Amino acid sequence: MREPRTNWPASGQLATPTERGSNRLFVFDRNFKLVTPPSTIAGASAPDPDIFLEQVHPYLDRTVLLDYMQASDPEPLRLLHDLGDGHVRDLTVFAIGDLLGVVQAHRMSDHDERTTLLHLATHDPLTGLPNRRQFGSDLSDALQGLEGSGDVISLMQLDLDDFKPVNDTLGHPVGDKLLELAADRIKSCLTDKDRAYRLAGDEFAIISRGHGHPARGRELGEKLVLAFKEPFSLDGIAVFVGLSVGISFAPEDGRDPETLMKASDVALYAAKTDGRGRTSTFDPHMLRIIEQRELLRRSLRMALEKQQFSIAYQPIVAESRVVGFEALLRWDHPLMGAIPPSTFIPMAESDGLMPEIGSWVLERACREALNWPADFTVAVNVSPAEFLSNGLTDRISQTLDEVGLPAERLELEITEGVLLERTVNNLDTLNTLNVLGIRISLDDFGTQYSSLSYLKNFPFDTIKIDKYFVSDLETNAKSQAIVRSIIVLAHDLDMQVTAEGVETPAQAQWLRELGCDRIQGYLISTPLGADAIETFLATHD
Repeated sequence: MREPRTNWPASGQLATPTERGSNRLFVFDRNFKLVTPPSTIAGASAPDPDIFLEQVHPYLDRTVLLDYMQASDPEPLRLLHDLGDGHVRDLTVFAIGDLLGVVQAHRMSDHDERTTLLHLATHDPLTGLPNRRQFGSDLSDALQGLEGSGDVISLMQLDLDDFKPVNDTLGHPVGDKLLELAADRIKSCLTDKDRAYRLAGDEFAIISRGHGHPARGRELGEKLVLAFKEPFSLDGIAVFVGLSVGISFAPEDGRDPETLMKASDVALYAAKTDGRGRTSTFDPHMLRIIEQRELLRRSLRMALEKQQFSIAYQPIVAESRVVGFEALLRWDHPLMGAIPPSTFIPMAESDGLMPEIGSWVLERACREALNWPADFTVAVNVSPAEFLSNGLTDRISQTLDEVGLPAERLELEITEGVLLERTVNNLDTLNTLNVLGIRISLDDFGTQYSSLSYLKNFPFDTIKIDKYFVSDLETNAKSQAIVRSIIVLAHDLDMQVTAEGVETPAQAQWLRELGCDRIQGYLISTPLGADAIETFLATHD
């Protein structure tokens, strides 16, 4: 029999004296409807119609039983619930063909069991860390202990970066394993003055006490962020999941739990929006920034309708001649001016607006490309949120048909973030686009979740070298080695290479000598408005 466990809170309804003195048997069907009357082992009472599991055991977690029922040849499952007065409700669950039998008993609990039940009620069963309930109690106690002491407490809220794609694409069991490893990595950074908690999902918190704060709190935050720079190994797959940390200090930022939590939450939001994978400490001006961002978020929903978006086109050059342009989305806010894509694209993705915006960009760019020479291509970025939406290939195919642009003149750029979801659907999407004749480019190669298996499994036409490796190409031997390796690898796999961010003639010459197929960057031109392309082509060779 399995070890006893509980999924109930520490307090609950008390059993009656009659219940405590008897063992009762319940039998449920697969829909958790009672099919036999509740009975003692000796006899039965008259049944009530349509009694379900929740009415008999209101605190029992259905998911536990669902997992149990789906297991092959499961052993009897034992569940415990502390009734709060020295008594324990003890359930033994076992399969009876397609039915589920539950034997309920009540008895006195011993000291070890009470200790175990208390631990389960105050700790997260997956990571073993104290849970939100214990966190609230500890934070209140810590703040009360500050009165008149002159000490400082650091409160940190931690959030895993890019956890959701891993959880969604590799499966929840792998996601659970990742959370366990993340908890272990967090604990490895702590001292006996620090205590970590799992609040929910991929959200953690740390209460740090002792001497040296707030400086020691900031140091711990940086240490945690640095620890998450190393990949996690999950079923042989190296997964990079970063960490963002928001820190507030008591009593400076708040003397009660609610105020202090809000301050660290605001700091965490700042860390996430400033690029993630970093530590941010609370500052009152952050509240104004958040208000501005929320205003921007609301404006974003109206930007497409009010025609505030535009497209700039950056030339792409091969063998000293222009061969196409990359379409770059721009947003000119009527009050705030030009808003960087790095600011509004994540907002659009999180709010589910990218499929609509992406469709507009695709149609506008394809129509503009009809004005260019017939052999020019147009490159359009497809965000992960847009790529994973339903009906992508149909929308693209329909747009090409309506506009009249040949499929071979369209190049779609996707980032490695999309490829975390190595599913049949993703492969089918890429293969369908490939069959349609559309070119597929892997953007920002080498800066995210690089894996050579991507190049083997997915049908890419082009690899784009990120400007991060190009910017110091003239002086950095490591960048030179990486760029050289990417070019050789791509050509061996029958793929072309485009280098982004080329700004100097020396960079361009270096890339040409290595056989880089195409370049783009400020050396050639800044991004152009649609009305400037004709003049550019007439004056640049």
